[in-house]
Amino acid sequence: MVDLDAVAEELYGLRPEDFTAVRDARAAAARKAGDRALAGAIGALRRPSLSAWAGNLLVRERPGEVEPLLRLGEGLRQAHRDLDGAQLRELGRRQRVLIRTLSELAGQLASQAGHPIGEGARREVESTLHAVLADPGAAEEWATGRLVRPLTAAVGFPDVDRAAVRRTTAAAASTAREKPSPEARRAGAADERRRRRLDRARQDAETAERALRAAEEEAESAGHEAEEAGQRVERLQQRVRDLTEELRRAQEEHRQARTAEGQARERVRFADRRVREARKQAGTAAAAVDRLSP
Repeated sequence: MVDLDAVAEELYGLRPEDFTAVRDARAAAARKAGDRALAGAIGALRRPSLSAWAGNLLVRERPGEVEPLLRLGEGLRQAHRDLDGAQLRELGRRQRVLIRTLSELAGQLASQAGHPIGEGARREVESTLHAVLADPGAAEEWATGRLVRPLTAAVGFPDVDRAAVRRTTAAAASTAREKPSPEARRAGAADERRRRRLDRARQDAETAERALRAAEEEAESAGHEAEEAGQRVERLQQRVRDLTEELRRAQEEHRQARTAEGQARERVRFADRRVREARKQAGTAAAAVDRLSP
């Protein structure tokens, strides 16, 4: 007996254009088998966006390549908890290299599968990888290879928390510093103001990026829905064409049957006339015999 998990595993390993038809076929098979609950659950499975599919492909095709990302996420989260500035800087460098490498690999796998991804989808893949680093729940979801939409990381992580790095670095160096001069204090205050402006600018940029991703996701979702609706329209149009052809054949068979019926009735009428004529001739002959008899 096929279960939902097995069907989902099959569906999310397919190319995007094959997903809907296979899902509908599996749902129909479950419905025919009398399992309406399973049919409904299968029908509720959503086709993944292009970037989510590329991420799923990466997990499924290259599990050995993605394992270092999961380990790096654990290290980053621990370094954030410990406020270990040196470790955060080192892990941050490794993070940038690994995310770039994996996003490029996902793009290559997608191209080899016949679906090259654009810059927008590549950014969504990177967003998913950042979320995997930041959130163990996201990492677990990603590792199933069944994403429907790209994941989004929380603001400020997993990018290295520069404020935390500055705090730990400053604390380590404070014991070796003498009391700053007024000029140094003014310069430090100016630096702090610049850092705050930079942090606000980063937050504004991240907010704008999230809004952009949300708009892109909405547009992509609408596109998928339109595509699925178009496929359904095409299937129904084909069904109409098939039924129209079936009706045409039935009408032609009906016409031929009516013609055959008319011809048969005509033969019956002709045969009846022949019978009457034969009877009449037989009666005439019998009368002649009677007259000629002695």
